[in-house]
Amino acid sequence: MSTGEELPTAGVQQVPIAAIGAAGQGLKTRATKGGAGNQTAAAVMFLLPNFLGFAIFTAGPVIFALVASFTNWDLLHPHRFQWIGIENFKELLSDSRFWAYLINTLYLMLGLPISIAGSLFLAILLNQRIRGIIAYRTMFYLPTFTAGVALMIMWKALLNPDYGPINGVLHWMLAHVGLGAVEMPQWLVSMSNLLGLDPERVQFSWKFFGLGAKDALILMGIWTAIGGNNMLLYLAALSNVPPELYEAAEIDGASRWAQFRHVTWPQIAPTTFFITVMSIIGGLQAGFEQARVMTEGGPAGATTTLTYHIYLKAFEEFQMGYASAIAWILFLMIAGFTMIHWKFASKELNY
Repeated sequence: MSTGEELPTAGVQQVPIAAIGAAGQGLKTRATKGGAGNQTAAAVMFLLPNFLGFAIFTAGPVIFALVASFTNWDLLHPHRFQWIGIENFKELLSDSRFWAYLINTLYLMLGLPISIAGSLFLAILLNQRIRGIIAYRTMFYLPTFTAGVALMIMWKALLNPDYGPINGVLHWMLAHVGLGAVEMPQWLVSMSNLLGLDPERVQFSWKFFGLGAKDALILMGIWTAIGGNNMLLYLAALSNVPPELYEAAEIDGASRWAQFRHVTWPQIAPTTFFITVMSIIGGLQAGFEQARVMTEGGPAGATTTLTYHIYLKAFEEFQMGYASAIAWILFLMIAGFTMIHWKFASKELNY
């Protein structure tokens, strides 16, 4: 047999290389799809507990409260349960107490700008490179770990008009300037406030002008918030400002105030935006613990906020349908404010 003679190929099929490649690619695609499916199933299994918790303990009660707000659900008279449409909302919006308690809620939020500015000022002080700065930061943040009820009991004693140290210090200071005869604020037992608001009606009255329970709660809120989480957020934002910007500003001869205005403030604007939104949301939801522990909503409803009003209607008067309507009005207020603030304020930010 000569070497140039071809071997017989009868019965043997020659498979093109392209076909082999296509088959391999198909197997690879099926394997990839199978792996992706397994990964998706694993992700769902990991997310399922959190999703179920949200559905059962958050979304479920929210939807249930929405349905209940259109009923006359009353725990004292369950046999009268029926669908009443928007009657709860009509009664709510025509109730002068609701508007008075809304004004109380907004009044207690007047301390938010002071607390935010105080947190920023304190963060700037604690952002300095000095010896022992970690200890100072820890000392200012430590009160945050104290339980809210314990703080409120302490402040209730501090604000006692008869033997509280706050009035004692005020009397001592006024006596040294010849004003010792000035009557001391009655704080938590007084209906007075700095705007002269009537606690039972939506109107102003000079006889209610002064320092009272509302102002005492604002004072406590400012003290609590200045060294808290807002300070930490500002401290983190300040530490992320590029030092090259300050160096360039110093070369241009910028003063400390100019550096803050043109360098620091624009750089921390996103943090300020976040803190403002969260503070206002928290302010609209706040007031329950203070009213429950310190004043029981008094005197004469002067410290009753919307959240405490919801509690009174639901768990003391057992009007669950009406309380659900108040809760949804509060929810709509918070959602509306957040969307408006996000739409207009976020345009000025540089992320």
